[in-house]
This record gives sequence, structure tokens and C-alpha cells, in this order.
Amino acid sequence: MNQQETIEIRAACPEDYDGLYELWCRTSGFGIRSVDDSRENIGRFLLRNPGISAVAVCGGHIIGDILCGHDGRTGSFYHVCVDQDWRRHGICHQLVDFCSRALQKEGISTATLIAFKKNEVGNAFWQNAGWTLREDINRYEYSLNRDNLVEFVPDTNG
Repeated sequence: MNQQETIEIRAACPEDYDGLYELWCRTSGFGIRSVDDSRENIGRFLLRNPGISAVAVCGGHIIGDILCGHDGRTGSFYHVCVDQDWRRHGICHQLVDFCSRALQKEGISTATLIAFKKNEVGNAFWQNAGWTLREDINRYEYSLNRDNLVEFVPDTNG
């Protein structure tokens, strides 16, 4: 990271898809769904939740993101990601602040997210950032589209 480079935090838009996808594909342990994470579906998600998702951009490249939406009651964070070379510079905190403020403007007072249990870095971040690990609930999922497969980016850390 060059200390002279300016990082811009801004609302994500459908035109950011290529940069988002590239970021996700180079992030170890990241899961991408074949249907949900397609250009069409990410574009639809961003248009349904305008101004709520965020990207961090430096030198014309997306180096971090949060997909964020809500159902009128609870906000949800998805695909929270910061490029490995840019971690520990406060970027994720800035993205969380952007999305949290956007949710508050929408009248939303609670946000949730899912972190894979083996994502030690992510889980440590959320706990240190004041998020509560819920151990009193079970989360269930049912696939309505069997073609929506999850592909994981290989963990290059060993």
C-alpha cells in the first residue's frame, strides 16, 4: 500500500460488478454462488437497495466492499471483503460505517451478517468491532434453485 494513495468509500452500483467479482475471486476462502452472485442478480440487488452497499476504491480498483440490504426491519451485510494487501488500514471499519449510516437513514436499527466459522480473521474483526455472536439461534437455509452452487476461492494461506 502506498500511503499517498487516496481511498474513496462510496455507494456501490451495478457498473462495479467486474471489480467486485475480481475482488471476490482473489480473496482466499471466499464463497461465490453461481446464480446469486451473477452480474444480473448482483445488479438487481444493488438496484433494490440503492445507496446502501459500499465499495472502497483506490487507483480505479475496488479493494473492498459490503453488499448491504434490508427487508424493512433488519439490515443484512453480505460479501464483506477487503483485499488482503489493504487490510489493517481501517477500510472495513469505513465500509461498515457507510452501510450502518445508510441503514439508519432507512429507519433500520439492527444489522446481521453471516461469517463462515473457519473465517478466523473475519470472526475476530466482527467480535472486536462490537458485533454479538448469536449462539441462541439456528440458521436454516433451503435452496430454491439447485443450480445455485457455492464455489470457494482456495485458501492460499496453507
